[in-house]
Amino acid sequence: MFTSVVTVWVLTALAAVVIVVTRLRLGGRNQSEGPAASRSLVRAHLGVGVVTWLLWVVFLLAPEDTLLGSPELGIVAIGGWWLLAGIGLSLLARWRRPRGRHTGGHDGAPLAGLLLSVLGHVGMLLGVLQFTYVYLVAAV
Repeated sequence: MFTSVVTVWVLTALAAVVIVVTRLRLGGRNQSEGPAASRSLVRAHLGVGVVTWLLWVVFLLAPEDTLLGSPELGIVAIGGWWLLAGIGLSLLARWRRPRGRHTGGHDGAPLAGLLLSVLGHVGMLLGVLQFTYVYLVAAV
Protein backbone atom coordinates (compact mmCIF):
# COMPACT_ATOMS: atom_id res chain seq x y z
CA MET A 1 0.00 0.00 0.00
CA PHE A 2 2.75 2.44 0.98
CA THR A 3 4.70 1.64 -2.20
CA SER A 4 1.61 2.34 -4.32
CA VAL A 5 1.08 5.72 -2.69
CA VAL A 6 4.72 6.73 -3.15
CA THR A 7 4.62 5.54 -6.77
CA VAL A 8 1.49 7.60 -7.44
CA TRP A 9 3.09 10.75 -6.00
CA VAL A 10 6.32 10.25 -7.94
CA LEU A 11 4.36 9.67 -11.17
CA THR A 12 2.24 12.74 -10.43
CA ALA A 13 5.39 14.87 -10.13
CA LEU A 14 6.82 13.38 -13.33
CA ALA A 15 3.53 14.05 -15.12
CA ALA A 16 3.83 17.73 -14.22
CA VAL A 17 7.33 17.75 -15.70
CA VAL A 18 6.10 16.16 -18.96
CA ILE A 19 3.25 18.69 -19.23
CA VAL A 20 5.53 21.69 -18.70
CA VAL A 21 8.43 20.42 -20.83
CA THR A 22 6.07 19.66 -23.73
CA ARG A 23 4.81 23.24 -23.60
CA LEU A 24 8.32 24.67 -23.38
CA ARG A 25 9.61 22.44 -26.15
CA LEU A 26 6.75 22.76 -28.63
CA GLY A 27 4.79 25.87 -27.75
CA GLY A 28 5.47 29.16 -29.49
CA ARG A 29 8.48 28.01 -31.46
CA ASN A 30 9.05 28.45 -35.12
CA GLN A 31 10.08 25.52 -37.25
CA SER A 32 13.73 26.55 -37.39
CA GLU A 33 14.05 26.15 -33.62
CA GLY A 34 12.66 22.66 -33.24
CA PRO A 35 9.86 20.30 -34.15
CA ALA A 36 6.73 21.67 -35.76
CA ALA A 37 3.49 20.97 -33.90
CA SER A 38 -0.06 22.17 -34.04
CA ARG A 39 -0.39 25.15 -31.70
CA SER A 40 -3.95 24.18 -30.82
CA LEU A 41 -2.82 20.66 -29.92
CA VAL A 42 -0.02 22.03 -27.74
CA ARG A 43 -2.48 24.40 -26.04
CA ALA A 44 -4.94 21.53 -25.52
CA HIS A 45 -2.11 19.44 -24.01
CA LEU A 46 -1.24 22.24 -21.60
CA GLY A 47 -4.85 23.07 -20.68
CA VAL A 48 -5.98 19.48 -20.18
CA GLY A 49 -2.72 18.69 -18.41
CA VAL A 50 -2.92 21.51 -15.88
CA VAL A 51 -6.61 20.93 -15.11
CA THR A 52 -6.14 17.17 -14.83
CA TRP A 53 -3.04 17.49 -12.68
CA LEU A 54 -4.82 19.90 -10.30
CA LEU A 55 -7.92 17.67 -10.09
CA TRP A 56 -5.74 14.64 -9.41
CA VAL A 57 -3.70 16.34 -6.65
CA VAL A 58 -6.88 17.68 -5.01
CA PHE A 59 -8.41 14.20 -5.22
CA LEU A 60 -5.34 12.61 -3.63
CA LEU A 61 -5.14 15.15 -0.80
CA ALA A 62 -8.86 15.51 0.05
CA PRO A 63 -10.55 13.28 2.61
CA GLU A 64 -12.71 10.56 1.09
CA ASP A 65 -15.90 11.81 2.74
CA THR A 66 -15.77 15.18 0.96
CA LEU A 67 -16.80 16.14 -2.57
CA LEU A 68 -13.16 16.77 -3.53
CA GLY A 69 -12.16 13.28 -2.40
CA SER A 70 -15.16 11.57 -3.93
CA PRO A 71 -14.91 8.66 -6.37
CA GLU A 72 -16.62 10.83 -9.00
CA LEU A 73 -13.80 13.37 -8.95
CA GLY A 74 -11.32 10.51 -9.15
CA ILE A 75 -13.06 9.17 -12.25
CA VAL A 76 -13.03 12.62 -13.87
CA ALA A 77 -9.31 12.95 -13.11
CA ILE A 78 -8.57 9.47 -14.51
CA GLY A 79 -10.53 10.39 -17.65
CA GLY A 80 -8.45 13.55 -17.92
CA TRP A 81 -5.25 11.53 -17.66
CA TRP A 82 -6.39 9.28 -20.51
CA LEU A 83 -7.32 12.30 -22.63
CA LEU A 84 -3.95 13.90 -21.88
CA ALA A 85 -2.09 10.71 -22.81
CA GLY A 86 -3.98 10.58 -26.09
CA ILE A 87 -3.15 14.20 -26.90
CA GLY A 88 0.50 13.65 -25.97
CA LEU A 89 0.78 10.54 -28.13
CA SER A 90 -0.86 12.37 -31.04
CA LEU A 91 1.73 15.15 -30.65
CA LEU A 92 4.38 12.49 -30.72
CA ALA A 93 2.87 10.90 -33.84
CA ARG A 94 2.99 14.27 -35.63
CA TRP A 95 6.69 14.78 -34.92
CA ARG A 96 8.48 16.26 -37.90
CA ARG A 97 12.12 17.19 -38.15
CA PRO A 98 12.74 20.80 -39.16
CA ARG A 99 13.70 21.26 -42.80
CA GLY A 100 15.09 24.11 -44.84
CA ARG A 101 18.26 26.08 -45.12
CA HIS A 102 17.66 28.08 -41.93
CA THR A 103 17.17 25.16 -39.60
CA GLY A 104 20.60 25.50 -38.06
CA GLY A 105 23.26 22.92 -37.45
CA HIS A 106 21.55 20.97 -34.69
CA ASP A 107 21.79 17.56 -36.32
CA GLY A 108 21.55 15.60 -33.07
CA ALA A 109 19.23 17.97 -31.18
CA PRO A 110 15.97 17.05 -32.96
CA LEU A 111 16.68 13.34 -32.52
CA ALA A 112 17.50 13.80 -28.82
CA GLY A 113 14.27 15.78 -28.41
CA LEU A 114 12.34 13.01 -30.11
CA LEU A 115 13.82 10.40 -27.79
CA LEU A 116 12.98 12.51 -24.74
CA SER A 117 9.43 12.98 -26.03
CA VAL A 118 9.05 9.24 -26.59
CA LEU A 119 10.35 8.57 -23.09
CA GLY A 120 8.08 11.21 -21.56
CA HIS A 121 4.88 10.35 -23.40
CA VAL A 122 5.19 6.56 -23.37
CA GLY A 123 6.12 6.89 -19.71
CA MET A 124 3.01 9.03 -19.26
CA LEU A 125 0.88 6.29 -20.83
CA LEU A 126 2.38 3.75 -18.42
CA GLY A 127 1.78 6.19 -15.55
CA VAL A 128 -1.86 6.56 -16.55
CA LEU A 129 -2.19 2.78 -16.55
CA GLN A 130 -0.72 2.79 -13.03
CA PHE A 131 -3.07 5.59 -11.90
CA THR A 132 -6.04 3.64 -13.26
CA TYR A 133 -4.98 0.40 -11.60
CA VAL A 134 -4.29 2.06 -8.23
CA TYR A 135 -7.64 3.86 -8.40
CA LEU A 136 -9.54 0.67 -9.29
CA VAL A 137 -8.01 -1.33 -6.42
CA ALA A 138 -8.64 1.64 -4.10
CA ALA A 139 -5.00 1.96 -3.05
CA VAL A 140 -5.29 5.76 -3.03
